[in-house]
Amino acid sequence: MARVLITYYSRTGNTEKMAHLVAEGATEVPGAEVVTRPVAEVTPDDLLQFDAIIMGSPVYYGTMAAELKELIDQSVCHHGKLQGKVGGAFASSGGVGGGNETTVLDINKALLIHGMIIAGDSGGDHYGPVAVGAPDDRSAAECRKLGRRVAELAIKLFG
Repeated sequence: MARVLITYYSRTGNTEKMAHLVAEGATEVPGAEVVTRPVAEVTPDDLLQFDAIIMGSPVYYGTMAAELKELIDQSVCHHGKLQGKVGGAFASSGGVGGGNETTVLDINKALLIHGMIIAGDSGGDHYGPVAVGAPDDRSAAECRKLGRRVAELAIKLFG
């Protein structure tokens, strides 16, 4: 059994929709226990209870929302304790070129600094799923694929 946390901040509901799509993909993996929570319901201590952590955010000025960044900043109290866990990221923006890729990379950088394992995708959204506005069919498929990929890797490592 591998525990997967999907946490997100969403003001308009688009990032929340993506989070549930990521969860759909992760729950397809036998042996994955998937928990989806808004970032307001996640503490740094919670991060220790999971084998994989996937974070999502809308784009604000080219990076993640302050609410998600706050959790990451607070997680410094567990620096080194997330080493070897699996991570992933996703983002939604208001327009093409709105900062989706920079936001996903910023989240991934924080997870890498924690020593987490990030699995890229050689096809599709390389760094993590992105959507412009509400997720369309393409971004929905990418979200499900991220959930499956992270859950499968977590199972291989911890299951």
